[in-house]
Amino acid sequence: MTGRQKFSTFYLDDLLFGIEVEKIQEVLNYQEITPVPLAPPLVLGLINLRGQIITALDFRQRLGFGKRAAGSCSINIVVRNNEDVVSLLVDKIGDVVEVGEETFEPPPEMLDAKSRALIRGVHKLDGGLMHVLDADQAVTFSP
Repeated sequence: MTGRQKFSTFYLDDLLFGIEVEKIQEVLNYQEITPVPLAPPLVLGLINLRGQIITALDFRQRLGFGKRAAGSCSINIVVRNNEDVVSLLVDKIGDVVEVGEETFEPPPEMLDAKSRALIRGVHKLDGGLMHVLDADQAVTFSP
């Protein structure tokens, strides 16, 4: 990483994650999701975003977290991946943060292979750590 970068942040439970601002199309409150029969558990279904049909991925599932608390609504982070657009469902949206390379650390060796493919590393912030996601890997899924 070189220079300064801006990240849009979000939370899963109490953990802070960040995706490069350039990859974010928009952030939406809860949207109605149409289930897709026989889809993998990661794919919660489809949302209609002003006429564009977008796949909604359960990001808690993607990262191996437990199920969302009953009655809690998710937030949609709409991410652009080349020509594709995918919605990541997360617990809570954070702020946009700007960080420099001096606060970056690569991912720890003890992370499992699945997590290492998704997390590029962490930035040490005043309030804790921000896990930097590889946006391209985060929105890639296979049945």
